[in-house]
Amino acid sequence: GFDRILADYDPPRGDPLFVEELAAFLSRRFGCRIGPENIAVTNGGQTAYFCLINMLAGRASDGSLRKILFPLMPEYIGYADQSIEADTFISARPRIEFSGKHTFKYHIDFENLPIGDEVAAICVSRPTNPTGNVLTDDEVSRLSALAESQDIPLIIDNAYGTPFPGIIFTEARPVWRPNMILTLSLSKLGLPGTRTGIVVARPEIADALAAMNGVLSLASGNIGQALILPFLKNDEIVRISDEIIRPYYLIKSRRALEWLEESFGDAVDYKVHKSEGAMFLWLWFRNLPITTMELYERLKRRRVLIVPGRYFFFAGDVDGKHRDECLRLTYSQSDDTVREGIRILAEEVKRAYAEGT
Repeated sequence: GFDRILADYDPPRGDPLFVEELAAFLSRRFGCRIGPENIAVTNGGQTAYFCLINMLAGRASDGSLRKILFPLMPEYIGYADQSIEADTFISARPRIEFSGKHTFKYHIDFENLPIGDEVAAICVSRPTNPTGNVLTDDEVSRLSALAESQDIPLIIDNAYGTPFPGIIFTEARPVWRPNMILTLSLSKLGLPGTRTGIVVARPEIADALAAMNGVLSLASGNIGQALILPFLKNDEIVRISDEIIRPYYLIKSRRALEWLEESFGDAVDYKVHKSEGAMFLWLWFRNLPITTMELYERLKRRRVLIVPGRYFFFAGDVDGKHRDECLRLTYSQSDDTVREGIRILAEEVKRAYAEGT
């Protein structure tokens, strides 16, 4: 009990009881065999990605530069500074699908992916922070096949996804294959302070991560693993995700979309990415006379914080105009705060359009 949580170091791979129970749980959920040898626990997802990116990409022994391909940009800001080597990230512009008056969705443009010999891995998040985009099952299947044909891994960041915490509002089949590296986290279950990241991968990759963890951290934190262990044994973690966490954020998403309509109406040409998961709305103000960096400064003076779009376009072929017309808005705060923030955002955006500056 107490000794195992606070008074002992776990092995670099993680608490053996947790790893074994997690492997059994994932095998049940994914419908394939996942063993303890496929799992490594890290001190949070950021640590996992620092290790993975620098293990797979960077300067090779022959002097060539191996790179990570992000097939759908914008992507999570937390990847941007993870690589020790410069110029190790490449990306592709998305294909944009419009639906309804104010809604759009990014899709992977498979015809124009820069998938050359220098690509060491493909990396996506599902759902995506910042856009709330969920790759379709077909997109995941095509990416997996493409990675397999290149003999490289497909990395899927599942911090908001299935089987936990399940903050997905659309159909998305959980999947793991031997050529995939799947990362999970306890943060969005409400345990960010425990810094518990989980990597599911081929044994040689999990072994390498455990070795890196031993060097960087000696061991991972015990508390998150101990707290979640009982909820894995009876699949209670799935019930919590499906019946408590997902409905909570789905309601907040729908309310935020209603408040956008209420505050903007048809006064300006705004688009919002289809809200399919995570905790954010991604807004696009077409032909906005100012950049969203400038809009950020104006909003900050009114005590409203958003994240300008440019920070999420950190690699590859970027449409600068589109980048500077987008922003990320979180709806995870209290309803009163989110509604008032959207009202002030609408005032400032309308003013920018009206004044032309």
